[in-house]
Amino acid sequence: MNAGFNDLIRPAFYGAFHEMVVCNNVNGKQKKKFLVAGNLCESGDVFNENREKLRELPVPQEGDVLAILNAGAYGFVMASNYNSRLLPACILLLNGEAKVIRERQAFEELIKNESGV
Repeated sequence: MNAGFNDLIRPAFYGAFHEMVVCNNVNGKQKKKFLVAGNLCESGDVFNENREKLRELPVPQEGDVLAILNAGAYGFVMASNYNSRLLPACILLLNGEAKVIRERQAFEELIKNESGV
């Protein structure tokens, strides 16, 4: 997974629920229950409502893309550079077409105000 609670803190912060899909297997018949976790290695870095409530999803394979839906503006404005992670790009799905409406933060932007002292 290429996301953590620094990108979308709502589930960890107050148990917000966001639908998820395995993009290339949306209608997959073989489903299993999962605890979906981010990559920050923190106990709160999970995208389920809580640690006990598992998500039923099609079984993902290596290389599959898992999309967290309906993150919206509140997802981005609450994002942070925790652990020096770059802010994510913002993608708008409009009439079935994906449009980048904000580019991913560049490393140079992250460190531009560092003094080097």
